[in-house]
Amino acid sequence: MSEEMLVRHCSPTLAGLKTGNMFTCAFENADNMREDLRRLNCTFRKKGLRVLPLRYRNNRALIYVYRPVKLSEDLRHKTACRLLEERGYQHTAPNRCIVRLIQRLSESEEFPHEIGLFLGYPPEDVCGFIENKADTCKCVGCWKVYGDEDAAKKLFAKYKKCTDVYCTLFANGRSIERLTVAV
Repeated sequence: MSEEMLVRHCSPTLAGLKTGNMFTCAFENADNMREDLRRLNCTFRKKGLRVLPLRYRNNRALIYVYRPVKLSEDLRHKTACRLLEERGYQHTAPNRCIVRLIQRLSESEEFPHEIGLFLGYPPEDVCGFIENKADTCKCVGCWKVYGDEDAAKKLFAKYKKCTDVYCTLFANGRSIERLTVAV
């Protein structure tokens, strides 16, 4: 897995602006992929960041880059707790929730809709997506917005600017370790 891919897909999380990002990465050898993830976790641990494979299928891995402290805060939100409980999550401890998410991902080809909570999406938007069956949203950016449209648009712009800046800095030689903010 290339560091360029991490920067392109995860800049807002690397910058400490977002709870998490996910992306799919092709690999030829699962052992090499696991070694890449171990190396990245050694680099990121001191910055408050983790990298996990959520699913392996057809030589592709679904990679989750996240900030455990931010995830813990997000999952304690009242609406998030209710939504997770309705979907069989018995705890709001991040590690246990991630284990349940991995289980849910293995049960279906489709993403479970609560996955947005793991990415820092507003719980009201995750609920709106589920309740409206992904229809009749106010706007679409990084996610479908059912709640505060203005706040979401500002976040979308912030995430895009962050990604643009990080991609430029990385292309100009800034290391991923230097780009990653300690939170």
